[in-house]
Amino acid sequence: MKRLVVSLFALLAGTSFAMAEDAGCEAFKWPVTREQALFAAPPATPSGAPLAVGAAADLGLVPVEKAGFTLPPERAPAQGTFGAVASVEVPPDGVIQISLSGEAWVDVIQDGHAIKSAGYSGVKTCPAIRKSVRFKLTPGPATVQFSGAKKAELKVAVLTPE
Repeated sequence: MKRLVVSLFALLAGTSFAMAEDAGCEAFKWPVTREQALFAAPPATPSGAPLAVGAAADLGLVPVEKAGFTLPPERAPAQGTFGAVASVEVPPDGVIQISLSGEAWVDVIQDGHAIKSAGYSGVKTCPAIRKSVRFKLTPGPATVQFSGAKKAELKVAVLTPE
């Protein structure tokens, strides 16, 4: 009987923990379930590589002073942090959503100008995703800069909003 009670308690505790994780991710302003699935096994991608819309990457970051930013980041990165530069081909509708697994600043540059975000959602209680930012752009090439990350790797998903 004692084993049954212990097993039942463990099952309920595990279910409660999983529900708490889901509840943390539900605090985003928009769904992040696609990012959760993509972040499970994204391919390793070095700084400077293109990012594909509809996919995720495990982006390798470099010290910010070696990142080679096109424009200075809008928010100056702290010393000892990491960054990366990547390219993306903006789809015809012009809206992209960039989601990150950890804390970092995101700048999108198009035609030599930094583009202000069209929406932002950040949650500290979601275990795999820290923030998601939306940008309204012109279809075509854009540069994405990541700065101020505390770790040398960052999972990044570039999607069209749901």
